Amino acid sequence: MKSIKSLVAVVITVSMFSCGNQVKEVKSLETELDSVSYAVGLSMSAQLKSNFEEVNKDLLAQGIRNGLDSTNLLIESKEIQKVLSSFFQKKQMAKMKEQQEKAAKEAELKFGDNKKAGEDFLAENKTKEGVKTTESGLQYIVLKEGKGDFVKATDKIKIHYHGTNIEGKVFDSTVEKNTPYESLANQFIPGFTEGLQLMKEGSKFKFFIPQDIAYGAQQRGADIKPFSALMFEVEILDILEK
Repeated sequence: MKSIKSLVAVVITVSMFSCGNQVKEVKSLETELDSVSYAVGLSMSAQLKSNFEEVNKDLLAQGIRNGLDSTNLLIESKEIQKVLSSFFQKKQMAKMKEQQEKAAKEAELKFGDNKKAGEDFLAENKTKEGVKTTESGLQYIVLKEGKGDFVKATDKIKIHYHGTNIEGKVFDSTVEKNTPYESLANQFIPGFTEGLQLMKEGSKFKFFIPQDIAYGAQQRGADIKPFSALMFEVEILDILEK
């Protein structure tokens, strides 16, 4: 977002200067003002090259001329910010996506064994008695069936949970802390939120969550490596707000 604002500032600042109908090349800088003016231009061009290499130079120059003359505007003044923000936000999102995909590939090379271990564990686990599997790949066992209402994603709930990796290492547990957790049901990882909505108030389930609906390629502390399948025992103590 910072780079977007910087580039918008460059374009606005450039529009304050007239480039004239013809380009006049200056061979030397005679005064301090000449030097500053030229330095401002170089600074702007550097920002344009680093943030907007696709710039159409002819239309950039035309925009400056039209803006200074306030004539023949192809975009209304009130629409300028919207056009710029929309384009550069898309560029930023595409860059972030590219970076995330690159990081995921690098993580898979490094933690591919961890991913396979999770897949093998879940493949075997789903064949065990009492284990049910949803369309997303979430696996669960009903330890105790509640008698209250089903949890909805927008409900505020009070729960106990006990989370481990597939090696049995505890990474978080309200049970061990003896402190129930309160939150909206939709504020967890996707597999956990999905599992909550299978439960009634008073229920206790055990979830087996594939990495792609857990934290994926993210590292979450020492005991949740990238591509980790996770297990949770979860009890719905109360639905606080519907």
